[in-house]
Amino acid sequence: MHSMRLMLLAVIVTTVLGSQAHAISHEAATEQVTAQLIASVDAVRPGDEILVGVQQRIIPHWHTYWVNPGDSGLATKIDYTLPEGASVGDIQWPTPSLIQLGPVINYGYENEVTLLSPLSVPKDAVIGERFPIQAKVKWLVCEEVCIPQQVDLALELPIVSFVESTGPGSPLIERALASLPVTSPWPIDVKPSGDDLTLRISGSELSSAEITTVRFYPEQWGRISHGAPQQDRQADDAIELTLRPGEAPLSLGEPLVGVLTLTENIEGQAITRGYIVNVPLSGGSPDITVNDPPALLLPSAMLLALLGGVILNLMPCVFPVLSIKALSLIQHAHEAPRQTQLQGWAYTSGILASFALLGGLLIALKTGGAQIGWGFQFQSPLFVLAVAYLMFAVGLSLSGVFTIGNSIVGVGSSLAQRSGYSGSFFTGVLATIVATPCTAPFMGVALGFALSQSPVVLLAVFLSLGFGLALPYLLLSYWPALQRRLPKPGVWMDRLKQGLAFPMYGAAVWLVWVLAQQAGLNAVAVALGGMVAISFAAWLYETTKYSNAGARRSGAGFAGVALAAALLGGYGSVETPASAVTFESEQTPQKNWEPYSALRLAELRAEGKPVFLNFTAAWCISCLVNERVALSQASVIDAFEQSGITYLKGDWTNRDAEITKILAEFGRSGVPLYVYYPAGIDAEPEVLPQLLTPEIVTQTVTAPSKFVSLAIRH
Repeated sequence: MHSMRLMLLAVIVTTVLGSQAHAISHEAATEQVTAQLIASVDAVRPGDEILVGVQQRIIPHWHTYWVNPGDSGLATKIDYTLPEGASVGDIQWPTPSLIQLGPVINYGYENEVTLLSPLSVPKDAVIGERFPIQAKVKWLVCEEVCIPQQVDLALELPIVSFVESTGPGSPLIERALASLPVTSPWPIDVKPSGDDLTLRISGSELSSAEITTVRFYPEQWGRISHGAPQQDRQADDAIELTLRPGEAPLSLGEPLVGVLTLTENIEGQAITRGYIVNVPLSGGSPDITVNDPPALLLPSAMLLALLGGVILNLMPCVFPVLSIKALSLIQHAHEAPRQTQLQGWAYTSGILASFALLGGLLIALKTGGAQIGWGFQFQSPLFVLAVAYLMFAVGLSLSGVFTIGNSIVGVGSSLAQRSGYSGSFFTGVLATIVATPCTAPFMGVALGFALSQSPVVLLAVFLSLGFGLALPYLLLSYWPALQRRLPKPGVWMDRLKQGLAFPMYGAAVWLVWVLAQQAGLNAVAVALGGMVAISFAAWLYETTKYSNAGARRSGAGFAGVALAAALLGGYGSVETPASAVTFESEQTPQKNWEPYSALRLAELRAEGKPVFLNFTAAWCISCLVNERVALSQASVIDAFEQSGITYLKGDWTNRDAEITKILAEFGRSGVPLYVYYPAGIDAEPEVLPQLLTPEIVTQTVTAPSKFVSLAIRH
């Protein structure tokens, strides 16, 4: 009897779940957001123009994002599926709110928001049938953490005759319309003012109004600096607002697009109204161009570098070393707090010393007239080969093939063992080495500024970047509550240490691939042969180090010969001119790009054709990720083809003075750099963020006014 009840219950549950799987409701909910699909009518007529929308109810302390999310985030996206002949327009974005978390400025919505779009019913819609509307809604909802979410919504409206009423529709529509920004009843203009912009709104009634807050929200990412203060003042029946240009500042004649909000005190209640801004930049110096990097002061550059260094910890190139450092933290967590803290400072010192050395090399090379930038050392095949050998040797040590005493253990051979402060110091050095192929948000502007300044300023910015890279681990070393929760050291740590060898092997494989792009297949053979020699040297050293004195000397000698053969074999065998290799095989079946050259770009611009520039390098992991997740996607390739865009790719894997020069023109010191030139001889370029999604690229090339930023992706 009991089993029959269970079977009956299973049938009921299966039936209910099955019916739910095929039915899409007009409402769906996640833990943070409840979304519903609404319409301005209860029924439609053939040829009608109606409004549809998605209303989101957001739990307290969480938020979603505006069309330009600001320093981080992602705008909500709605993909409608409609009957043949029907069409839907763009989202009509309500006036956003300012959402600030520390120095990060976001634009978005809290509590509730409704995103409306106009919808056209086809004229041949059949009266008496149903008009189905389906919407796939994707959003990012954030508090201290961010969660991407997606729901499917559906709504069916009856199709009625012209003599029948269509009904009032959802009452939420009227409230949503009231939240939209409106055309300003007062004139608005924007002009350069020194290094800043002045947005002026003129009206005699403004002087008598009790306006408490003025804020401008740019619709296009990079036009103004999101985090810079916006100073407002009353001036002769007008309000003037000072704006700081961002990473993609306006050129003369280009429109500043966005929403201006005025918060007014009316009978003790704060009322905020939004006004549409779409005015060209006028007046000022005629030589203002989008290519001029925004003016920075040293404190701002150091802050950006610090933030970039912190975010650099999230980049994939740093993961192998950070995983080893996490194991080291577990080891030292149960020591005296002072010992743990000193380990953190030793790691920080290793990073700062490495960044100081890197900054010194850059200064020396600049003084000698060289054109260099961030990650320049990876343009040398010899350096790439040396780092590949280092990663491989660290992997062998973690796997237990060999161990070396504390004198040189910090280089990586026993980073997961009690290696003392030297181990933490050299782990910081290793973290710096593997971090330089990556670029994080905020770094581009800071480093571009630093490379154009004096040696003292350059070193200050580089040390700020290094301190940002070290800061998370340093803070953890001062967090006793976390350390008490960490498991005690034991046999399991040896297994974990061995497992951490495989990210190091993976890094070595990647570097050998980079070497192949730089110096061809012969260099790969040299690298693999060198790794065999290193393996032999490690094995020979380990098997003889506990033998008698003669055997130890012989083993160490032969191991040294094997290492010398590996290192000297690479010298002179991997230096190949940049023209001898290409970043990708010319026979790639889906290749949709051309090699970049200044001449080719000038030809296309003279013809007024749209152009997309991608400056990349084989050793730049951020570049490779962007190409994989964004630029190689079918939606992006189709958008390029439909818009007639010529895609030019500049390869900075080896040194290229021409590419270094154009990077400097856009205020960047390294790759990646993505630039879009719209159609038209006089069209100004738009600089895209350093981290891409397919949506960012397609929105930029199809509707530049809807350009959104993904500057930090947590």
